[in-house]
Amino acid sequence: MKIAFTASRSEVAQEALTALAARYGNVDTARAKVIVALGGDGFMLQTLHETQALGVPVYGMNRGTIGFLMNEYAEDDLVERLDAAEEAVINPLVMVATHATGNTSKALALNEVALLREGPQAAKLRISVDGRVRMEELVCDGALVATPAGSTAYNYSAHGPILPIGADVLALTAMAAFRPRRWRGALLPKTATVRFDVLEPDKRPVMADADGNSYRNVVSVEITSDPLIEHRILFDPGHGLEERLISEQFN
Repeated sequence: MKIAFTASRSEVAQEALTALAARYGNVDTARAKVIVALGGDGFMLQTLHETQALGVPVYGMNRGTIGFLMNEYAEDDLVERLDAAEEAVINPLVMVATHATGNTSKALALNEVALLREGPQAAKLRISVDGRVRMEELVCDGALVATPAGSTAYNYSAHGPILPIGADVLALTAMAAFRPRRWRGALLPKTATVRFDVLEPDKRPVMADADGNSYRNVVSVEITSDPLIEHRILFDPGHGLEERLISEQFN
């Protein structure tokens, strides 16, 4: 099996890279049948973004902190584990952010797209879904749109719902909503286009973040799910993403 290993900069990940490459070989990602990512969830997301155009499945082994998207690390029987692995296919969110300058930034997110206040004052956001204004004014620290795969990350910390991996829905969740004070968000069809307009952007500046890639001074952000882009993630049998999402709700 042609395996391409990639690793984060941490010492433990680099040591794993050296050991595994010596044992199984290490081909260039362009020639690989599978990519093995060594690190944490952040590095896994980075690897998926960087190898998106290759269409090659990625199997992560945890050499980081959380490792929700990763499998347990072991040097033995890697080829057998890869042959038996279960595959989950994830469609990313596409974010198009418009800045105060009129320029736009585009990014993909596997977990979530978040809008966050930049200054001491709460953000004021107008929310539209499929061209229809659904909330004239949300006063909050921020708001996000999460995929099922990302629903246990920032979304869950903000008291958003955990979504089954096969659900064709997105979670729209507010962070520290002040007005409406008790608004906890919404579940939207995966096909929905969500738009946030920043109200009073000079007084209440807002940044947009797509899987850790931040864009400052935005005045509007449009978010859609792209079914034509697929990320393939491999998991050990019985420890797939669907099982992890269910287990997380009973911890």
